[in-house]
Amino acid sequence: MALDKTGIAKRIAQELQDGYYVNLGIGIPTLVANYIPQGVEVILQSENGLLGIGPYPKKGEAKADLINAGKQTVTAIPGAAFFDSALSFAMIRGGHVDLTVLGAFEVTDQGDISSWKIPGKMVKGMGGAMDLVASAKNIIVATTHTDRNGKSKLLKKCELPLTGVKCVKKVVTDLAVIDVTPEGFKLIERAPGVSVEEIKSKTEGKLIVEGEIPEMNL
Repeated sequence: MALDKTGIAKRIAQELQDGYYVNLGIGIPTLVANYIPQGVEVILQSENGLLGIGPYPKKGEAKADLINAGKQTVTAIPGAAFFDSALSFAMIRGGHVDLTVLGAFEVTDQGDISSWKIPGKMVKGMGGAMDLVASAKNIIVATTHTDRNGKSKLLKKCELPLTGVKCVKKVVTDLAVIDVTPEGFKLIERAPGVSVEEIKSKTEGKLIVEGEIPEMNL
């Protein structure tokens, strides 16, 4: 069966490495903070000026002034730092973020990403996404494999306005873990109970399948 949002976040959390500075985007990526593996210490950064984000607050413990870039209430770990957005973006643009996890409307088999605008719908702007995809050392996309109408989000060419070009390294969907290589999408893992054939049928971009594809270990 396809993963839910929690399952996607759990799988992405396995990509975190000890000592990483990580920026989590709005939506599914924010859930990753709750599933950091034991023994792995990472520092979560938010572009609104917080370094050292902790898990979501428990019921009744939220503080209205302590929020992430998505305006969600968060917690701060001991030793967390607060600063203005100018310094926050200096950190991002200076290449000091090891991993960025973003949601996306579309991703291509060359690593292009569209994540900020759907024509005809009101948007607040692209936020920090364009800076993040231009500067982060590693970019993972967290998304569903298809949209609400069943159309693939993993494409040959983005139809929506681009956020970044040839920047995405890995895509984790409700169906699969996929690396973005110079040759196209490469299937690495499949969700439990999901067949390779289903993944192929729902991937418009070039998909490379080599050997036996293991199920995700969640």
